[in-house]
Amino acid sequence: MNSLLQASAESSPRSALAALLAGVVIVLIAACSGASALATPVATTHVDLPRSYRFAPEDISIQVGNTVTWTNNDSFTHSVKFDGSDEVQMMKPGESVSRDFPTAGLYSYICTLHPNDMHGTVLVKPVADGETKLN
Repeated sequence: MNSLLQASAESSPRSALAALLAGVVIVLIAACSGASALATPVATTHVDLPRSYRFAPEDISIQVGNTVTWTNNDSFTHSVKFDGSDEVQMMKPGESVSRDFPTAGLYSYICTLHPNDMHGTVLVKPVADGETKLN
């Protein structure tokens, strides 16, 4: 970035602006490629709520017919609420909740008490010939 600024100071105003904009674009691309990148779902039917206001793993994949269990290992009450559903499953510390997934699709969920920090997805895939379910 320093070399871009130095080159822009020694060049015409138009090339200086182009060099500066190129540097800004590089910085923006680097910043955007980190946290906003989608994670690969983990094949599991168990989601932990550790002491950190998060679902671990956040994004999971299962097969149709599986049941997912969330276990609250935090010191605070949390919940699981799926997009498009009014049902909120509350979990005090040490409690678990489960949900069956009879239909393929992508299901997004949040903790209604901590929606900015706690969110996740369940990718439900059809069972392929020869595969066994995770449960």
